[in-house]
Amino acid sequence: MTMNLHTRTSTSDTAAATSVSSLVRSGSSKTKCSATKTDIYQTVTDNIIKALESGVKPWSCPWKRNGLVSGIPSNYTTHETYSGINIMLLWCSAAEQGFQDSRWMTYNQAKSTGAQVRKGEHGTMAIFYKTLEKEREDGEIELIPMLKHFIVFNVEQIDGLPRSGSDTQPVQPADETFNPLPQAEALFNCSGAKITERGQQAFFRPATDEIYLPERHLFSKAEDFYATGLHELVHWSGYKTRLNRDMKGRFGSEEYAFEELIAELGSAFLMADLGLSGDVQHESYIASWLKNLRDDKRYIFQAASAASKAHRYLVAL
Repeated sequence: MTMNLHTRTSTSDTAAATSVSSLVRSGSSKTKCSATKTDIYQTVTDNIIKALESGVKPWSCPWKRNGLVSGIPSNYTTHETYSGINIMLLWCSAAEQGFQDSRWMTYNQAKSTGAQVRKGEHGTMAIFYKTLEKEREDGEIELIPMLKHFIVFNVEQIDGLPRSGSDTQPVQPADETFNPLPQAEALFNCSGAKITERGQQAFFRPATDEIYLPERHLFSKAEDFYATGLHELVHWSGYKTRLNRDMKGRFGSEEYAFEELIAELGSAFLMADLGLSGDVQHESYIASWLKNLRDDKRYIFQAASAASKAHRYLVAL
């Protein structure tokens, strides 16, 4: 039997040096990949569990935002934004190391610009998906997905890069009155979703394809109102006539908790993209998420992928 092996990089979550996973840092500034075989799914999942158990939100954007600059991490050289699991993993790495810049690059990318990763700096493990093409005996091509990794560095770890005034982002002053946020309002309006502000609960009702939110004046700050609304918009995106996610799980079921995690991640991605800060975590689901994370090392990857798809869908409307 003749076997032909081909490889190609998936375009779903990579772009040159984009697509990253953090939480695991290399021991050398020049490390490109691990010398020993690593179960990347398990390594990432273990670190997500550790963060949740210690009370850290792995999907919380650590950068200060002023409503103008996106909080979604990006590659310094290609300007491509990261997606899926890679967003939250870079956020975790940045929070752990205290970075306030959302841009990342590989060692070789830094070198190609005349810059240099500082001696002793530890890189962040990056992941990308690759597809192995295997020709079967019947001549058909079988596609086998593979997870690979490399190392990226935050620009704050690199000397010799030009700095601009936009690198520092002023914090918006606190204001006790409700001030509508134009970028969030625009996303709500462009979605075409039917949103009713009434009552004390926030939920998406699939039976009537409607979103219900508490009246905005009931929120302590505008950002929390929009965080709640974006959470429900992510649920809305999964309706059968849109992204058609499985949303049949009953309250308390694993399926219900999984959809809640998708909405949790998706709203965090949207908030970061809009340059907003707000409370997006529902602590009541953490126990269920932890159980599923321990049972399935691909759980968080699948949720992040679905959340990223919802994020892209909503901003494209």
